[in-house]
Amino acid sequence: MKILVLNCGSSSLKYQLFDMTSNTVMAKGLCERISIEGSKLTHEPAGKEKYVVESPMPTHEVAVKLVMDALVSPEHGVIADVNEVAAVGHRVLHGGSTYSDSIIVNDDVKRVIREYFELGPLHNPANLMGIEACEAAMPGTPNVAVFDTAFGQGMEEEAYLYAIPYEYYEKYSIRRYGFHGTSHKFVSGRTIEFGKLPESGRKVIVCHLGNGGSISASINGKCVDTSMGLTPLEGLIMGTRSGDVDPAVVQFIMNKEGKTVDEVLNILNKKSGILGMSGVSSDFRDVANAEAEGNVRAKAANAAFRHRLLKYIGGYVALMNGVDAITFTGGLGENDGKTRKMICDHLQYLGITIDDEKNKIRGEEVMISAADSKVKVFVIPTNEELAIAEETLALTK
Repeated sequence: MKILVLNCGSSSLKYQLFDMTSNTVMAKGLCERISIEGSKLTHEPAGKEKYVVESPMPTHEVAVKLVMDALVSPEHGVIADVNEVAAVGHRVLHGGSTYSDSIIVNDDVKRVIREYFELGPLHNPANLMGIEACEAAMPGTPNVAVFDTAFGQGMEEEAYLYAIPYEYYEKYSIRRYGFHGTSHKFVSGRTIEFGKLPESGRKVIVCHLGNGGSISASINGKCVDTSMGLTPLEGLIMGTRSGDVDPAVVQFIMNKEGKTVDEVLNILNKKSGILGMSGVSSDFRDVANAEAEGNVRAKAANAAFRHRLLKYIGGYVALMNGVDAITFTGGLGENDGKTRKMICDHLQYLGITIDDEKNKIRGEEVMISAADSKVKVFVIPTNEELAIAEETLALTK
């Protein structure tokens, strides 16, 4: 059974085609600059040369058509006919409080995705465009919405309710949802499987660290708490996002700078984080290099990032009354052994010890804790696309 996975942005479309009999990627690619001059499709079929098409893509529907043409191309394709695609799985950012699981798309699902445009203005509209483009290009093929907020729906009220008047939760569904949910679900489950965690020892903390970052606590694969909130702004210090901040900061900047709420939120989302603190870059590698060269603001930004991360880890250990495994994933988590080492060395009170040789490994599935460590520590590359494909297969096979 072949499953196509789409992740649509406002001007981009990433895709992977999976053969689910072997969980292998048959082809993957990216459509860039949709509705913008200079549109380009980069198609990478397994076992064949990369194929690049520069062609106007005024809409996502046109982009999907180009993807399907590439997949069935005699020269660059990997399937003979579009009908070989049994279903399409879509990453959808926000399902609000309506959907706690992945679901086959129907008119009501599309209504809900549209209803939460306000909470996911950069993603939900594009996700819906991708779904409707596939409906037009492949009529009759099932589409499945895999919500990024689904994992966080496992939280209890004490974890997801904000301490604001309850009527705002009732009227507007204002609560903590959590994001990177597909990644957290996949990695926490893989931690249990790969780490051979016993039934009595499945308290897992997953640190999804990249330009966007979040952390989750789960017991037996069920989310107990997660750092992102109503939107992806809450939680850890990220590349450009501030993470946790006193809400009064918004009003203070507005009054001092004469800015609107939207302008200040744009600053907190796009001009803050390690970019705003360091003044160097939103890329953690650039900031690490700047720190090594003696940049004091870069040093402060990196220290603040680690401080916030450690505070969340410690809080989740307390919340779960212990921890059995801590797993690092995401671009930074998978590849930055120095950061992993610094974090884990600070957690020696938990009985954590790191195998320095194993910790040198980048982007591979490995246990980096030493044999005598009381808490297992893993690096597990996230694979959101495969997780989406598996959810899609389960609903449509």
